[in-house]
Amino acid sequence: MTGTSKISDTAKTALFIAIIILLSVTPLGYISLGVINATTIQMPVIIGAVLFGWKKGAFLGGVFGLTSLIKNTVQPNVTSFVFSPFVPVFGEESGSFFAIIISLLPRIMIGVTAAFVFAMLSKTKIRTEIKAAAAGFFGSLTNTVLVMGGIYLFFGESYSAAKEIAYDALMATVAATITGAGITEALVSAVVSAAVCTALIKYTAGRKS
Repeated sequence: MTGTSKISDTAKTALFIAIIILLSVTPLGYISLGVINATTIQMPVIIGAVLFGWKKGAFLGGVFGLTSLIKNTVQPNVTSFVFSPFVPVFGEESGSFFAIIISLLPRIMIGVTAAFVFAMLSKTKIRTEIKAAAAGFFGSLTNTVLVMGGIYLFFGESYSAAKEIAYDALMATVAATITGAGITEALVSAVVSAAVCTALIKYTAGRKS
C-alpha cells in the first residue's frame, strides 16, 4: 500500500467515525421504543464493513460501542446500567463490568458479521444490491440479538425491576423486541445498505477504471 493509499484509507475511516459520533449526539442516532432504543448508528458501521472489510468494520463497531457507553454514562436513564459500568445497577450501589461487554461486543460484531456475509455472498453471482442488503440485515440483527441476549443473561432480574416487567415475562419481552423492533431495524438497515453500498462500490470502480 502506498503512502497516498494509507492517507486515503485513514481519511475514509475518519469520515465514518465522524458520522458515528454525529449520530450518537443527535436524536437521529437513538430512537426510544420503550423497552429498547432503536438505533441508526449501525448503518455507517455496516457500510464501512462492506467497503473496507471486517477489521475496519469491527473497529467502527467499537467506536459505536464507546459512544453508547459514554452516552449512557453522561446522560443516564433507568436502564443505562446495562451499557455503562459507571452507572449503578438498579437496586445496587455499583455498576457492573458486564455492561462493557454489552456496550462493545454486539457493536463490534455488527462490522464482523456484515463484512463476512458480504464476502461470503461475493463468491456467488448474486447482485451487489442483494449482497449489501443481506450484510445490512444480518449486521443489524446481530446487534439486537446480542444486546438483548446480554441484558437477559447478565442483568435479567435488575432490568426487569427497572422496566417494571415481571422477570418470568422477560424472555417473551426479549423475543418480542428481537422479532419486532429488531427485524424492523434490520430491514431498514438492509434498504439503506443496499442503496449506499451499491452506489459507493460503483463509484469506486468507476474511479479505478
